[in-house]
Amino acid sequence: MTPLETVLAGAWLMLPALIPNSAAVLWGGGTPMDFGRSWKGRRILGEGKTWRGFFGGALTGALFGMLQIALAAAFGTEQTWGFGNWPTALAVVLVISFGSMLGDSTGSFVKRRLEIGRGAKAPVLDQYSFFVGAVLLALLAFPDWFLDHYVRGDGVFALVLLLVLVPLLHRSANIIGYKMGKKNVPW
Repeated sequence: MTPLETVLAGAWLMLPALIPNSAAVLWGGGTPMDFGRSWKGRRILGEGKTWRGFFGGALTGALFGMLQIALAAAFGTEQTWGFGNWPTALAVVLVISFGSMLGDSTGSFVKRRLEIGRGAKAPVLDQYSFFVGAVLLALLAFPDWFLDHYVRGDGVFALVLLLVLVPLLHRSANIIGYKMGKKNVPW
């Protein structure tokens, strides 16, 4: 693959981790993940993190990933533009989709500990917590897959592209959610 193809494939393969955070807003509502409980005088996660949003977001990312798996199989590009062979591919997609939502929830936990209210800005934390969660879980579960696509060879350029794109995508998705009436603030 050329360096450009490697970068584009890396961005493509991370979509199941980028989609859940935005999709969670569409699925949100219902029972808070922390069941309204507090820890050391502050909510654990807050009203904005619900079970419906968590699973709806993660499953939306996973379903998109399954579509990517099917497309890669149809075009015979499972190893480059896909996630590998079928059982591994499905596992990788689930890991990065759920890792994204775990990272987002961890970001909310940290915000509550720092006494940052729901909807208040927390630069860097807001933009990257979901991405870091997906990356860390992928590194734990599938280190070779992650290193092959995002560190080794030209893969590092895909990682750099993602580090630049993630805050832009996050901001764009939040503006859209705000205009749709799904978010109270456009950040």
